[in-house]
Amino acid sequence: MKIVIGNKSYSSWSLRGWLAVKQSGLPFEERLIPMWSDEWEAAQGELAVSGGKVPTLIDGEAVVWDSLAILEYLNEKTGNMRFWPKDGVARGLARSMAAEMHSSYVALRNEHGMNTRRTHPARPVSEAVAKDLSRILHLWRQARESYGQGGAFLFGEFGAADIMFAPVCTRIRTYSLPVEPFAVDYVNAVYDHPFMKEWLAAADAEEWVIDKYETY
Repeated sequence: MKIVIGNKSYSSWSLRGWLAVKQSGLPFEERLIPMWSDEWEAAQGELAVSGGKVPTLIDGEAVVWDSLAILEYLNEKTGNMRFWPKDGVARGLARSMAAEMHSSYVALRNEHGMNTRRTHPARPVSEAVAKDLSRILHLWRQARESYGQGGAFLFGEFGAADIMFAPVCTRIRTYSLPVEPFAVDYVNAVYDHPFMKEWLAAADAEEWVIDKYETY
């Protein structure tokens, strides 16, 4: 398999796709294309089937794009054992949370772009971002209190829901966003996961700078 991704410092969707491939435990190759570069423009033809989007997973004749689709493809490929809670009720909640993350929180995305190499001092957030954060923390608390006793992650063990929310954790760190202590503990757990440590170390080593993601 091959996963095509954008900059590790900035590409939140690439992070999700890459974490999903790591979680699968399957061997894979990684191709990183710097966003908005000449190489990025040249790759658009190669990635035409996915609309030029990253991440894109290529597995033989299968081409799968969109992080949630990649996650579900890999879940099936690994026998439904590595991504979702085994309990049916917990699994329903986890899938709902992942889908909501996939389609929602536009203010948080637009006003606090991912940049894992920066840490900004806290400042007041917009009403729309505060609403997004309130909803996210509500879901995190519900998962942790109901199903998270077996570990440090949303449903105990690291899985699909954590993969989908991992870029939110980076935004909380980068922008010093106001969250409750239990959420700080969860963010710390995500940052301490070996997959995240590997991604963040590679992001720190990148030389590319995209100005629009550097200012706040």
